[in-house]
Amino acid sequence: MQNASQTVAADSADTIISINDLGKTYDSGFTALKNVNLAIKRGEIFALLGPNGAGKTTLIGIICGIVRASSGSVTVDGNDIVRDYRAARAAIGLVPQELATDTWETVWATVNFSRGLFGKAPDAAYIEHILRALSLWEKKDNRILTLSGGMKRRVMIAKALSHEPRVLFLDEPTAGVDVELRQDMWQVVHGLREQGVTIILTTHYIEEAEEMADRIGIINHGELMLVERKQALISKLGRKQLTLHLAEPLAEVPAALAEFKLERAHDGYDLLYTYDTQNESTGIGPLLDAVDNAGIRVRDLNTSQSSLEEIFVSLVRRK
Repeated sequence: MQNASQTVAADSADTIISINDLGKTYDSGFTALKNVNLAIKRGEIFALLGPNGAGKTTLIGIICGIVRASSGSVTVDGNDIVRDYRAARAAIGLVPQELATDTWETVWATVNFSRGLFGKAPDAAYIEHILRALSLWEKKDNRILTLSGGMKRRVMIAKALSHEPRVLFLDEPTAGVDVELRQDMWQVVHGLREQGVTIILTTHYIEEAEEMADRIGIINHGELMLVERKQALISKLGRKQLTLHLAEPLAEVPAALAEFKLERAHDGYDLLYTYDTQNESTGIGPLLDAVDNAGIRVRDLNTSQSSLEEIFVSLVRRK
């Protein structure tokens, strides 16, 4: 597992965003970021998780040129965000959490205008492509104020993509969106990645990160606690649970099984055993022997692994 205090080693050809020793302390004295080091790989979906006030928005703000860093450096596609501001900013599309749109404008007009802000020549075919990909084509002549919250969110993404950025930041992309539309948005994000767009998202929906991300970073109190591939994170830090389905219910866990710290569930028909996959011995063998010696008949058994949400909560509490 990668320690956040160490600079992430990655080949420059594979890195589109490089963050080195980044810090931010506001005039009030509050330190929002502490020596953050991170390399975002070209073409990946990276999810940044953390509780409110963890530093997610400050980090995105610095990369996008909205917030000035106190220390450290950031490059986007090889361009320093301070020295080469215009080139760095042109490589980035940002979809903020707030639905800030020109409500009296039509969908077509506002997306087309956003493209012009970056000095891009008009390209009706490209704008049409974006609107169709986001299921907005039928709404192109509608004023934004007439759209639902989910459609407005799609317009924000269309605006962010209008100048053909190579990196897309999504800050809470499905906040306030219903479950069905959220799943549609996931499909849109996967489609963008297939087109070569690097995507960084922040989210409070753990299942969103679990569904979409290639790698996950967890930030808390301004420190990047870890960065890991999703499946490796679950494998390394997740705990597994063995459920013993019994033939007859137990009124209580026998004293002979106390050392295994079993939980009794489902009216005594299930015994739950939690173990760490990283330990040399899981203790399952001795447990099954002890259950047999206690005269308990097992009808069936199955295992399950900790979810990303459980891992996230455990890490934040530990910090």
